[in-house]
Order: sequence, then structure tokens, then C-alpha cells
Amino acid sequence: MVRNLFLSLLIVALAACSSSKSKEKEKQPKPDSPAEYVQQATFTDFDGNKVDVSDFKGKVVMIDFWETWCKPCISSFPTLDKLQKEYPQKFKVLAVTPGFTDTKSDAQAFAKKHDYSFTYLLDSGNLHTKLNVRGIPYKVFVSPEGKYIKKVLGSHGPQQDYRHIKEVIEKYAKP
Repeated sequence: MVRNLFLSLLIVALAACSSSKSKEKEKQPKPDSPAEYVQQATFTDFDGNKVDVSDFKGKVVMIDFWETWCKPCISSFPTLDKLQKEYPQKFKVLAVTPGFTDTKSDAQAFAKKHDYSFTYLLDSGNLHTKLNVRGIPYKVFVSPEGKYIKKVLGSHGPQQDYRHIKEVIEKYAKP
């Protein structure tokens, strides 16, 4: 009888512990939407420093997933650079390589060879996986408040991309 009582108490204690652990897990916020993943996105620069999307609050941020072999990605860079220079206080391009085939060295060599004013980053937080990015260029826009605006897959040519991105900047950037 003492043994049965001991076993019963042990089962009740274990159940209580697992129940409280489950409640602790429920209290911890975990991203469950693309917007939340973007707002909490973390990258790494070429020197190994952590860079968060939130580091650029106050500006419209465009996360541009690209790789060196992607001709549409590279052909959009002059347009993106022009916009970033036109709106230096309102717009920031984060050129993020997801590492599909490019290595850190590939991205570094490209950045060194070209004089674009972007912040080049590595997708160390695997945002591209969380967003289910299957093709590039893939652009994600974030408001100055750090909120997800929208995503755009592909390129529509320099003039159309320029107009579209300029509209986003002017709609969301603070005067």
C-alpha cells in the first residue's frame, strides 16, 4: 500500500512538472508568420558581426536576396544603389546572400570588385529558409518602424523596379 501511494504521488509530481514546463514554453513568443520572421531577422556581416533588421529602424529597409551568378540580381544593383543614394536617410539596401551556391568568399570578392553602397550580409539566421525562398532576386521590404511590408520575387527591369521601389520608399518613409 505504501508503495502504491508512493507511485501515485510520483506520477502526480511528474505530471505537474511537465504541465508547468509546457506552460513555460507557451509563454515564450516564437515567430509563427513570415512577418514575424522578417522583423526578428538576424544576419552576419563579412567580419562575423551580428546585424539585425532592427538596427536600421527609421529607414525603409529592403532585404535583397541575391547571389553572384544571378543575372537579374546583378542587373538590379545599379538601380538599387541609385535609390539608396537618392534617399540616404530614408532607405537602406541589405544585400543578403542565402548561400545557395555562393560562399562568403564569393560575396566578398563581388563586393570588393563593385562600388555599391549596400550593406552586404550573409543569411546566418536562415531567413530565406523560414520564408521558403525558392528563387532570386527576392526582395523583402520593412517599414521604418520595423514592420514587414511585403515581398517581391524577380525583377521587372531597371525602370519598373525603380518606380516600384521609389513608391514604397515614399509611402512608408518619414518626411
